[in-house]
Amino acid sequence: MKIDRQIGILSILLQKDTVTAPCLAEQFEVSRRTINRDIEDLCKAGIPIMTRQGVNGGISIMDHYKMDRTLLTSAEMQDIIAGIRSLDSVNETNRYGKLMEKLSVDSSDFMVGNQSVLIDLSSWYKDSLASKIELIRTSIDKESELEFLYYSPKGESERCVEPYYLIFRWSSWYLWGWCKKREDFRLFKLNRMDQVKRSENTFSKRQAPMPDLGKEQIFPGGIVVKALFERECKWRLVEEFGPYCFTVQEDGSLLFQADYTDKDKLITWLLSFRDKVKLLEPKEIRAEMRENIERMRRNYMEEEKFE
Repeated sequence: MKIDRQIGILSILLQKDTVTAPCLAEQFEVSRRTINRDIEDLCKAGIPIMTRQGVNGGISIMDHYKMDRTLLTSAEMQDIIAGIRSLDSVNETNRYGKLMEKLSVDSSDFMVGNQSVLIDLSSWYKDSLASKIELIRTSIDKESELEFLYYSPKGESERCVEPYYLIFRWSSWYLWGWCKKREDFRLFKLNRMDQVKRSENTFSKRQAPMPDLGKEQIFPGGIVVKALFERECKWRLVEEFGPYCFTVQEDGSLLFQADYTDKDKLITWLLSFRDKVKLLEPKEIRAEMRENIERMRRNYMEEEKFE
């Protein structure tokens, strides 16, 4: 993409005294005219780039600007590269890996080795997410509307959205855009989007506010939970809520206390521990769980009749 290429060009110019347009065109597999347009855009962005004609000519950044190269330490650059590489874990293009390979040619060591941080943003839904992410990114770049079927706790509905931001938050991907159905900005979870397609309709960008990514927005509501777990559940509690979410009782059991955000997910989570947990509070959810367990018991009793 254009911005990826321009970042790559800028990185090369910061590392080399001079580079030619044909060299950049070959490295990024585009025409010289495209490279010239990229250089113009970088100049408009305030980067002091100069060009010289002749045998020893080429493209370079003015000397006074090169003094700022040390603003990024090797460790800071490692973090940037780790973030860039992580994006390849959610698409099927290897776009960012190819970009880093191009930047590593004749560059300093921190561009090619000693990578100590690896980030994988993929999930169980990688196959479906990859195509959605690419489609959404294209729609954002082309300013075209997106149409999809959306599943929510209130049911399913057809949506038409002006896409603005693609967001990774709390282990999930989200789309932030203007929903024409709700006539407001909304956050959509990609895993709940189906039959996603680009519309032929384009849109003029609105003044889009940044999405509120606070925990209360991603996970609305709040339930104060108190439950008693058997000691062998400790590893799961530590993994999911941290080592301070419970207190060890005299008999070795674990008194768990935490805020939960969704009643149905809480019940599902507690049932995953089978008989190793007893919910103490809230009492109304405790009663609902008892009813659920009784219905489950009856379901299995009915099944025995057919054996």
